[in-house]
Amino acid sequence: MDRYEALARRLAVQQLDRPTALRPLSDARVLDLGVQDTGRDGASWALANRGVPVESPAALAQSPDLALVWTLRGAPHVYRRADLPGVVDATAPYDDADARKRTLDAHRPLAAVGVGMREGMGVVAAAMRELVREPTVKGDVSGALNARLPEEYQRWCGPCQAQHVYEQPFRLSALAAGLELEPGTSPPVLRPVPGWDRPPVLGHPDQAPPHLRVVDAYVRLCGPTTPAATATFLEAPPALVKAHWPAEAESVEVEGAPASVLPDLPGPAVTDGLVRLLGPFDLWLQARDRDLVVPDRARHKGLWPTIGRPGAVLVGVDVVGTWRPKASGRRLALTVDAWEPVGAVVRALVEEQAERLAAHRGVSLTAVAWT
Repeated sequence: MDRYEALARRLAVQQLDRPTALRPLSDARVLDLGVQDTGRDGASWALANRGVPVESPAALAQSPDLALVWTLRGAPHVYRRADLPGVVDATAPYDDADARKRTLDAHRPLAAVGVGMREGMGVVAAAMRELVREPTVKGDVSGALNARLPEEYQRWCGPCQAQHVYEQPFRLSALAAGLELEPGTSPPVLRPVPGWDRPPVLGHPDQAPPHLRVVDAYVRLCGPTTPAATATFLEAPPALVKAHWPAEAESVEVEGAPASVLPDLPGPAVTDGLVRLLGPFDLWLQARDRDLVVPDRARHKGLWPTIGRPGAVLVGVDVVGTWRPKASGRRLALTVDAWEPVGAVVRALVEEQAERLAAHRGVSLTAVAWT
């Protein structure tokens, strides 16, 4: 298949072509993989862009059907609350090699005393379960862990001039400890998941419900794709991803390159007149086949900088530029950097989406400036 068909099918499976309709807030396929909630209105806007009638970030935070937890890459993600026990399994490292890769250099001091990384994460989870009995600010949890855990679980933090537990094991063990994040808090506040009765031990992906298994979910939602792209997204060892590749995956070619899809990949979405203002960490932009998403590599640095990502203007299957908000009180202005000349029809549709974003934030749109 060519690039357009591949991305139009991905657009359909991610439901970016759905109009807003009366449906539960939990009705979005991307929740199988978790919706990253980074930025001003990350998860709520991502769901709104997929036809979910979420009126605001506050409405998402107040939904009894959704929960915010740290999972993949240590980032905050929204899931269906009913799925949380399965998410513990789905997002756990497969083995010690996987755990070492996901936790960066935290394994070194543990290895020196003969502790495997999965075992060490279980120790952190058990300690967190004991410590957090009510909503607690992250810094207080970290400080209490310092007093409870031996030095091999800690590192010296230069910017803070203090000793801390390693960050990634802290984040990646929180859900196993039965802890969720209180939405809208900065610094983050952790609190016990209501009714949680699982012991504070790491799960295992092979025990997860099929729709939550992260390799399968990534192939389903970001296909056609490859094991290498999937491993990069998950921050998992490539050989391990290949070993857990979905048995039912079918081989295809995209622009002559080999890839895989799952059999139920929907047909291409209708893209005429489709315009979306994607948040910086929308799943569409998180896919790791960036040369397919944006073929012009010269645009990659501006779209995916290390710090301070912009949003993306999606027209059909093509990212045609970036956008950045500027808020002042209850007013919002957007600056759109179009990579190529944009016609009047597309400009009007972009401005319509900017009005939607302003309404989602509960503010008034004052201007859309094009550069």
